[in-house]
Amino acid sequence: MRIQLALLLSVTAACAATPARPPLPAGAVVRSGDVHDFEYFDGAWTTQQRRLKARGVGSSDWDEFPATLCTTLYLGGMVTVGELYFPTQGWAGVTVRAFDLEHRRWSVHWVSGKVGRLGGAPVTGGFAGDRGEFYGDDDDGGRPVKVRTTWHKRDRDHARWEQAFSYDGRTWETNWTAEFVRADPAATCEAGRPKQQGAPLTPLTSGR
Repeated sequence: MRIQLALLLSVTAACAATPARPPLPAGAVVRSGDVHDFEYFDGAWTTQQRRLKARGVGSSDWDEFPATLCTTLYLGGMVTVGELYFPTQGWAGVTVRAFDLEHRRWSVHWVSGKVGRLGGAPVTGGFAGDRGEFYGDDDDGGRPVKVRTTWHKRDRDHARWEQAFSYDGRTWETNWTAEFVRADPAATCEAGRPKQQGAPLTPLTSGR
């Protein structure tokens, strides 16, 4: 009995010590989707990335750098794996997306090149037309945040991705954007992975 009570008290204390996560801002709706949503991204892409240097402090100072993306479909498109390689940054990451047939919703997971494991909770959602919205929970330096990622399929060969955090449950701060242009798979990818130029990849940091 004493052991059970001690365990209950320790769990209660741990829960009390965990900061409350902000609610989703007004108007944010976790969308359903379709198993074919990400077939558009199959193949090779070049991309220009813009990442906010400091998040959650009102900064407007951005880093800009290129990347290449190679995406492969599995299980008839129900699962996609995309490796994103940043040649000037010296690191890469992998996005794994899985479509839940029961709930008609995508779960999007990020695997960083630094730690080699799934990072944080996934974002979930889907597409309505050419716009996709995905929401989830994460921590930004120990500070709980809501995460929103969006995709815009602009035309057959161009797309835009954005990531934003909400720290207060009312407003969003966009902290990462990427412009994608479809590329030649033979020139960009090898065995479904980005071709690496120069020195071998050294994992230095993570994505989100």
